[in-house]
Amino acid sequence: MEIACITVSHKKASIEDLEKVWFENHEVLLNNVLSDSRICECAVLMTCNRIELYVVGNDTRSFVDGFIQNLNVKDDVVDVYFGDKCLEHILRVSAGLESMIVGEDQILGQLKDFYHLSKKCGTIKEILDVVFTKAIQVGKKVRNLTKINKGSVSIGSAAIELAESRLGSLKRKKVLLIGAGEMGSLVAKAIVNKDVDAILIANRTFSKAKELAEELGGIAVKFDRLEEFMIKCDVVISATSAPHYVITKDVIERVVKKRNKPILLIDIALPRDIEDVEIDSVIIHTIDDLREISDKNLKKRYDEAKKAEKIVKEELEHLKQMLKDLRANTAISSMYMVAEIVKKDEINELYNKLKSKYGIDESVIPILEDFVNSFIKKFLRQPTVRLRIAARDGKPYVIDAVEYLFGGECDVPTNKDEKVKKEKFEVSDTRN
Repeated sequence: MEIACITVSHKKASIEDLEKVWFENHEVLLNNVLSDSRICECAVLMTCNRIELYVVGNDTRSFVDGFIQNLNVKDDVVDVYFGDKCLEHILRVSAGLESMIVGEDQILGQLKDFYHLSKKCGTIKEILDVVFTKAIQVGKKVRNLTKINKGSVSIGSAAIELAESRLGSLKRKKVLLIGAGEMGSLVAKAIVNKDVDAILIANRTFSKAKELAEELGGIAVKFDRLEEFMIKCDVVISATSAPHYVITKDVIERVVKKRNKPILLIDIALPRDIEDVEIDSVIIHTIDDLREISDKNLKKRYDEAKKAEKIVKEELEHLKQMLKDLRANTAISSMYMVAEIVKKDEINELYNKLKSKYGIDESVIPILEDFVNSFIKKFLRQPTVRLRIAARDGKPYVIDAVEYLFGGECDVPTNKDEKVKKEKFEVSDTRN
């Protein structure tokens, strides 16, 4: 079994590339991947600046090659990680080291959400369960032991920083925020201390907009009146989860005709909320434009990022050991499972013989079970210990052999009348 990850992220991909590989229905994607005979586990992670697919299987390399060919983007924007590199990658992602805004907390919550989503779909099993659980633990540990997430570290706060760099200041400016979800909340919280003239919050579900507005001292507005309020505002920041444009080209053109000054539109959604237009008085920024803010952020947190990387390296070794132990446990379970099947058959056969010959009752069965359990435990103790040692010493071929001998469907022909032939073994004494 090998683990692999296919990643399209802000590091190489543009917002257009990310939109091309965006999957609207996660469950369909996961079920389609799992239906491939080469894959036995899979999970997905999708955020505003990364789309990742994790797979576990016997031939992940050929699967990955085929999957990438169908992504409709150039190969050079896709990163692929196998084995230990894949494990290191997910730990770095959870720690915020791979985020556009280094150290941001949102990725940890997103990782948890998609872990539960994939698990609910039944596509996460033993290996990915260990990997994702460990990644979440590492993400928490990094944030507890470093200051990588201190200060303004989110796409939302970066969007406000970008707006300030464009306008000089948001003081006495009117800001319209579209979307009251997690990302919209981050934007709203980043605006609070900017001394804006007003923050208007719109959301398809008005009650959510009202709730966020009351929490932050903003004004909730009806979603169907967006055009009206765009005319009055200096900045519009859109962060919805809509699968289509929220602000179309036609809307922007109508708004511009009724304004006497430029308007700044910042789109931090994926898929995009705002349709592109080429109008002099309209400035549109997307997630792609946050890269400069990201670079500044990394410089500020360089020392903390180094501490986080050290934690990731240490935890990676622990995760690798956990997976080795898991592999050994699987082989050990196979041995004991076969022994359990044989045990039941043999106890029943022995009991029937004793009952027929000596007239004993069922009270002897627990005694027979205790004897056989003790025998199995002692007989398999040495193979069990040696399997664990082989796993830790990096000898997967030993485990492969045991899984071949004891695992999978039994395709060995059996004969109920078959009798075990007793052989006489002679042991020669070679000692002097």
